[in-house]
Amino acid sequence: MDSPPDSPVAQNAQMSPEKAYFPGQPKSLEGIAIRSFFLGIALALSVVAVVLILVFTSSPLWRLPFFIGALSTFHFLEFWTTAKYNTPVANIGSFLLTANWPAYAIAHVTASLECLITKLLFPDRSWAPLYSGHIILLLGVIMVLGGQFVRSAAMVQAGQSFNHTVQHRKKDTHALVTTGLYSYLRHPAYFGFFYWGIGTQMVLGNPFCFVGYTIVLWKFFSSRVRHEEALLVRFFGDDYIHYKQKVGTLIPFVG
Repeated sequence: MDSPPDSPVAQNAQMSPEKAYFPGQPKSLEGIAIRSFFLGIALALSVVAVVLILVFTSSPLWRLPFFIGALSTFHFLEFWTTAKYNTPVANIGSFLLTANWPAYAIAHVTASLECLITKLLFPDRSWAPLYSGHIILLLGVIMVLGGQFVRSAAMVQAGQSFNHTVQHRKKDTHALVTTGLYSYLRHPAYFGFFYWGIGTQMVLGNPFCFVGYTIVLWKFFSSRVRHEEALLVRFFGDDYIHYKQKVGTLIPFVG
């Protein structure tokens, strides 16, 4: 027998959110809140640390909290842009905190350790050639900020046509975006992250991780673009082929 519509059982059934939003589930509101909270704390502490180190010391170690702040901002914006502009697919994984685990985490820990060790043991030594350290630092900051802007703006503009995972089937909401940033860059989100990642190592002053990040990121995006574009040709046919011929990636030797 069905419960009356105004009974406690019926009201609880109507008010209960879908199971996906329960703790431990892919769209867990608890999980989203916790991750957002700690990313915000990490960003705030990083900003404070950068300011204090720059104001009260001459130590180059401000670069490390800058890196942590850039990471915190990146991961928060990955979720926020997905949640706002591609809401149906937003979940805990949209933070990308465990993407390509554990290689992704190992790379960032290694970069942090290289910066920490070199700045503690050789605080006055410049690893940049021909005393170009300040120029490389400035260029790195520009690449981090610019790369983040381009990636987030590309995700916003693509909307539901952007996804963190390569799609093997064309959805009804999947459209070929060729305007705005996409009229200048064929994969602006990839362009943004590629130069963002390299820029972080320039800011950190990491010669070894700079080379490592460049090689790993290039190999990753070279393979991904090749795989993804084969699918995009299947989805959009001649329209994508013509678009590909007109617009480049601006990632060296990719696409």
